[in-house]
Amino acid sequence: MGAMTKIEPLGAVRERVLATLRQDIIAGRLRAGDRLVERELAERFGVSRVPVREAIRALVAEGFVLFESARRTVVRRLTPTDVKELFELREALEVYAAGLAAQRATPEALAELRELLTQAATATEAGDGETITDVNTRFHDRILALAGNSLLISVMEPVDGRLRWLTRQNEEWPQLLTEHRELYEAIASGDPDRARAHALEHVQANYRSTVRHLFGDTEAHD
Repeated sequence: MGAMTKIEPLGAVRERVLATLRQDIIAGRLRAGDRLVERELAERFGVSRVPVREAIRALVAEGFVLFESARRTVVRRLTPTDVKELFELREALEVYAAGLAAQRATPEALAELRELLTQAATATEAGDGETITDVNTRFHDRILALAGNSLLISVMEPVDGRLRWLTRQNEEWPQLLTEHRELYEAIASGDPDRARAHALEHVQANYRSTVRHLFGDTEAHD
């Protein structure tokens, strides 16, 4: 392990640390308010503090953590405004993408979506939240890809991690599976209006579920 660490490029070390910490936050292994201590993380990963420090800075830029003080870095606590703004972005872009996907999806692409739904059903039955989040994210990513608009994908990339984080907050998994099946059927129908309507319903329902989970019903308003 030590030899491998020595020859691993600094950038690769940073990306490895960043990816692991990001996934720990998304999966809930690191929770809001938890501290990120450079020394402890360097020991955990068997690396110097430099890539850890760079990874933490990247997590700040991505909106996952914040500097409470010069010596204290913690996982952010999502606010109602954070959630509302992210879902407003989802509503604007994913609804548009669903309409394009309905027009452009090939039989092969639709088969890929069906396979993801099968994986989601298996994970839902097992109550495997981390796998559900991963598969559901790939489902939405595939719809974005089917839209065939590279600019649309590039706009979503900077907030993709935070959207995965939000998705993990919604644990109404059977309902999510039902909504995704309905969205698939709408896209497979080739009717862009139907696809946009189902995408809008899905995003809005997901917003309400996430707000209930994070803040209680009192925050579930515009």
